[in-house]
Amino acid sequence: MKKLVKVLGVFGIAAIAFSSCNQSGTTSDSSSSDAAESSEVSITDLKIAYVMTDSVIAKFDFFKEKSEEITEKGKKFESELGSRARGFEQEVANFEQTANSMTPNQARAKQEDLMKKERNLMTYRDNLMQELSADESKLYGEVYDLIADYLKVYAEENDLEMILSYTRGGAVWYSKKSLDVTDHVIEGINKNHASKKDPK
Repeated sequence: MKKLVKVLGVFGIAAIAFSSCNQSGTTSDSSSSDAAESSEVSITDLKIAYVMTDSVIAKFDFFKEKSEEITEKGKKFESELGSRARGFEQEVANFEQTANSMTPNQARAKQEDLMKKERNLMTYRDNLMQELSADESKLYGEVYDLIADYLKVYAEENDLEMILSYTRGGAVWYSKKSLDVTDHVIEGINKNHASKKDPK
């Protein structure tokens, strides 16, 4: 939005400058004046559209496919972690049942062993969570890059100077529905993704 304000500000300053030059008594023939005016982009000539960013991401087939892969990976991690946790809990329960029959040194050694296993289990859990978080961050980075690349092509094909990101609570509070190209972008980016997929 700040970029849009800057652009509008530049055009406004340019318009004032041209107006003051004409009022200061500088004369020029009408043909050269018309040519100068036609070379400048008027604010009213700006062609702007917007996309509902959340919708584009959520309905982007590439995002949906990769999200499913991450979800499946998360379920696998959860299953592995659950299995290890149950094994650890069983080992703790066994120790509690047999602790009285152990010597103090044996009990102390077993407690230390269980504490080490607990720390290892927590480290394993943290590593799994970090891996999933890294996968999600990477996915969003790829998705944003793919959408940005597609929007450049879309803007050129549709003679647009600017495509805004429209999100609830974002910088754009109102826009005519006719400027909404979300559905066109979703359709186009999914076709583009489908064409790049391996035929196999």
